[in-house]
Amino acid sequence: MEILKNDEIRQAVRQRYSRIVDPRQAGCGCAPGCCGAPAADAAGISQSLGYGSEEVGAVPEGANLGLGCGNPQAIAALKPGEVVLDLGSGGGFDCFLAARQVAETGRVIGVDMTPEMISQARANVAKTGHGNVEFRLGEIENLPVADDTADVVISNCVINLSPDKPRVFAEIFRALKPGGRVAVSDVVATAQLPEAVRQDLALHAGCIAGASLISEVEAMLHACGFVDIRVTPKAESRTFIRQWAPGTNVADLVASADIHAVKPVPPMENEGLQR
Repeated sequence: MEILKNDEIRQAVRQRYSRIVDPRQAGCGCAPGCCGAPAADAAGISQSLGYGSEEVGAVPEGANLGLGCGNPQAIAALKPGEVVLDLGSGGGFDCFLAARQVAETGRVIGVDMTPEMISQARANVAKTGHGNVEFRLGEIENLPVADDTADVVISNCVINLSPDKPRVFAEIFRALKPGGRVAVSDVVATAQLPEAVRQDLALHAGCIAGASLISEVEAMLHACGFVDIRVTPKAESRTFIRQWAPGTNVADLVASADIHAVKPVPPMENEGLQR
């Protein structure tokens, strides 16, 4: 069996998500309804993932594409004045919700590698006049932000798509301020994935084949220097994951999880904060 190359995976993911933005093309990403529900049901899909109806109605039209596998907002505990970095920001759904919580004194930066997604997200900013939200084109393995930029990094079902997750977590660590935190919803493997699944490009783009074992996610975070690491799988997520690959048993192998971690404050800085 030929082994997939990293660039092949990135290209397959980029193509699939660029098609989502263009209604003239068939395409589907990581979402409960991606294999059957119409795009018009994006609001219902998001509510099934844990977003409230008020949240769903608060974003500009075109921001919510019905993608994801959870609600990182629910675990982020965002505060006014914080800087939020969203990995794989898509149409900007989570960014616009975060902007409401960090208020005018805060800032939200969305990063996405798909030009079509960035264009749509920027158009949504223009519709609303949100002055504290911006979108940058870039790969999450090479984040287009300076060191110590963010108080919080959020992401919704995107890190599993990367073929170089250790690099992603290292970049998250670099981009976070000391004391900053990770609040991510993502798909993790609860059992070893068969090689045939791991080498399936469609299942990579569909947020399944790239899932790492919970122990692997914990180890990658620990290797970067994170503390207070918690990876909490949600068994109920298997209900919608079954819709992502009908006729397969992948829902027995993966689940959505809440991922939390903290970048520690260096001892000298910590002492200064206590004085």
